[in-house]
Amino acid sequence: MSTRTSRFALDWWAVQKRLIYVVILVLTLGVMAAGAALYVWKYGNPLRNVGAVTNLTGARFISFEGDVRVLRATTREVVFANSNTQLFPGDTVQTQADGRARIGMADGSTVVVRPNSTIIVRDNASGDDGKRTNVHVVVDSGQMYVRTEQQSQGNNVVETPKTMNKIGQEAGASFGVNADGTEEIRVNAGAVQSTNDSGERIDVKAGEYVQVNSAGTLSTPQRLLDVPTPTEPRDLEKVIASASGAATLALRWQRPQSGTAAYYRVEVATSPFFVPEGRVIERDQLVATEFNASDLRSGVYFWRVRARAVSGQTSDWSEPRKFIVAPRGVGSPVSVTNLSSDYVGGEIYLVRGSAQPGTTLRVAGRETTATGDGSFQIQITAGPGTRSVTLEAQDSQGNSSQYRVPIGSGRSRK
Repeated sequence: MSTRTSRFALDWWAVQKRLIYVVILVLTLGVMAAGAALYVWKYGNPLRNVGAVTNLTGARFISFEGDVRVLRATTREVVFANSNTQLFPGDTVQTQADGRARIGMADGSTVVVRPNSTIIVRDNASGDDGKRTNVHVVVDSGQMYVRTEQQSQGNNVVETPKTMNKIGQEAGASFGVNADGTEEIRVNAGAVQSTNDSGERIDVKAGEYVQVNSAGTLSTPQRLLDVPTPTEPRDLEKVIASASGAATLALRWQRPQSGTAAYYRVEVATSPFFVPEGRVIERDQLVATEFNASDLRSGVYFWRVRARAVSGQTSDWSEPRKFIVAPRGVGSPVSVTNLSSDYVGGEIYLVRGSAQPGTTLRVAGRETTATGDGSFQIQITAGPGTRSVTLEAQDSQGNSSQYRVPIGSGRSRK
């Protein structure tokens, strides 16, 4: 009897202990909830700014060409840029003589690093709400162009050895750090607020240029000298060499639309980056807006031009234009077959045909090259009453032939 009674008592106490543990847990949670409520009442919600905490996202290469290197801030490792390379705060981008890179930043702005330049990504932060951003890039040497978009909040800062520059919305500006210790600021659009080490501040507006001397003094803004516009030869134009195997052609350009140019400098090279070993012609102090380039042997060439004002301000270089010097042909005809035209609508037609791969086809001011399988098509515009257009075919040896293309459908005849 006593044994049975003792067992019942033990079971009863076990139930009571579990109940006590539950009560203690409930009381503990209640005390914690009361404490949290008291804290919120007295100090406010500690999580209210979680949505505003910024996260550091890597800037990315939009495009690059030539030799572009990245020095990692954390490991000091040098890596070559590729399409998957991310840039984090502290990383350094170095372009060699044949290198150029376009980088997308957290605030939607675009940075273009030109050849022989070094920049450092100091900061590239973006808020979770997508509005608050903080972008800070340092131009250590060379030249960099930045283009910002519309942004309601955030900072976009470009630092140079002698200045700190705050970039406004929808602005376009380039910053140059020269080997002699001077610097240049060119603003094409929007506005830039520039401050030097002495605290001197100046607002540089669209269409203005500021020079920074070796002591860090900011010049008075002057009218920006725009880039001259190349006109001839047109891009990708083929020039036939003379009987001696060389060609002479006139390089022509238009005066800058903004600013007054006193002189021009022209360069012709076998490289689109105009590396010293690839330059074949360099002419400075040109007053006229044309220059005759002579003794050009068969090959591919690039040319560019820039302007210089009396004040010493120089414009940016024009975008390189490409032309080809081809040897004189031996008189062989250039074959084009299956030549036809198809009406698209309005005054638009498609001229189609077949030729040897690489053959250059020109018609009605348009140009294309026959693809690997020999096919080609060119979209042209032909006004009312036009019954035919002339197509010129030119091969890599300089031979050329012309064909008449009736507007509409049907075959052509030479």
